[in-house]
Amino acid sequence: MSKRVLILHGLSGSEYPHWQSHLASDLIKENYIVSFPELPNKNSPNLQEWKTFVKKEIDHFKPDIIVCHSLANILWFHICDELDIELDKLMLVAPVRNEELKEAKTFFPYPESKNLRAKEIIMACSTNDPYMSLEEAISLQSKLNIGMKIMENAGHINPSAGFGKLDCALDWIKREEVCEKQG
Repeated sequence: MSKRVLILHGLSGSEYPHWQSHLASDLIKENYIVSFPELPNKNSPNLQEWKTFVKKEIDHFKPDIIVCHSLANILWFHICDELDIELDKLMLVAPVRNEELKEAKTFFPYPESKNLRAKEIIMACSTNDPYMSLEEAISLQSKLNIGMKIMENAGHINPSAGFGKLDCALDWIKREEVCEKQG
């Protein structure tokens, strides 16, 4: 049975050559079922609009895995407590610090949920992300109690930082063994 992967972009979208576009294409080639929707008003998003859209997409698509970039991480922090879902995996790439972005004021401040609704979670961050310092990322990772991959000098992990493909994302999704919670 093919796994279903929902990819959620951040502010302004993730069109080619963004790593999320490459990931969607690579996952389809590996026989995953992929949903990579364009969220409404991507250049000046409204939290309530994005929440409504993504909740409908989750109800319809029923993902096993969700991959978030940038502002989509913040969206997930806002909606995860409102969902009755248990994902196999959740990937949080390049979250942003918890202070207002003028293009996305309604997303801030954001909650730091203790239940991100997934069996296995990883956060990827960079040593020089302009939207969240490494210290801030480590603090968030510690509060969320999740795994973390630190990328050296990867900026905001997007095309302007020199990223096309992010093969480690594909590799992590393809790994079959999901770490079960130890009781």
